[in-house]
Amino acid sequence: MDLGISGRKAIVCASSRGLGRACAMSLAEAGVNLVINGRDEQQLDLTRKDLEAFGVDVSVVMADVSTESGQQALFDACPEPDILVNNNGGPPFRDFREIDREAMLTGVTMNMVTPLELIRHCVDGMGERGWGRIVNITSSSVVSPIPGLDLSSGARAGLTSFLAGVSRSVAPTGVTINQIMPGAFDTDRLRGGFKVASERSGKAIDDVISERAAGIPAKRFGKPEEFGAACAFLCSEHAGYITGQNLLIDGGAVNKAF
Repeated sequence: MDLGISGRKAIVCASSRGLGRACAMSLAEAGVNLVINGRDEQQLDLTRKDLEAFGVDVSVVMADVSTESGQQALFDACPEPDILVNNNGGPPFRDFREIDREAMLTGVTMNMVTPLELIRHCVDGMGERGWGRIVNITSSSVVSPIPGLDLSSGARAGLTSFLAGVSRSVAPTGVTINQIMPGAFDTDRLRGGFKVASERSGKAIDDVISERAAGIPAKRFGKPEEFGAACAFLCSEHAGYITGQNLLIDGGAVNKAF
């Protein structure tokens, strides 16, 4: 399918690896010029080379998107983005009793305040140009709690609620705002969670992985490229009537009808 976005400009945050990288790859395949972001110079360079193979322009911004300087660097590289994909690392797996005030504020800044600041910076410009796509990567834990990810879940749920009204207020300008809630995808973060679960339970890590996969109706973990394709569609010309929505991609793991 031609997504109708060839030549558009996108900022994809935290895109050197994992789901952010998968989104950048799918957008590049659709002909979108990119600004990618991360804090690992070597990994960013590898990702840039893979993206440029699609024949698109790629700029690299090595920065922490939760900082004012990092955000400014993104918009210096792309002053008028057509597409913004918000993504950021989440707080580590931790029992809520171990989370102090400073850790709580950091988590909320990373997963709620930062994407809101980035949206605020570009949404009016998108609206003035009559077209824009904003996709926020959140988590299935927003609707189905995952022990140890309470801070991440709370911050991302706050982001979702905040944007429920905002998305509808900007809809007349041609700008859409949606969230994708990933379940268990085969990423470094998922493997890190398995390691923690193995250490806490005393089970072999292979057993932890097998048990987790068995609990998913699809009986497997998601492939990052599957996630990237869904993101690219929400950023496409065909998705202009989809806004204020939360797309759950989890292999059927969250057991609900609505």
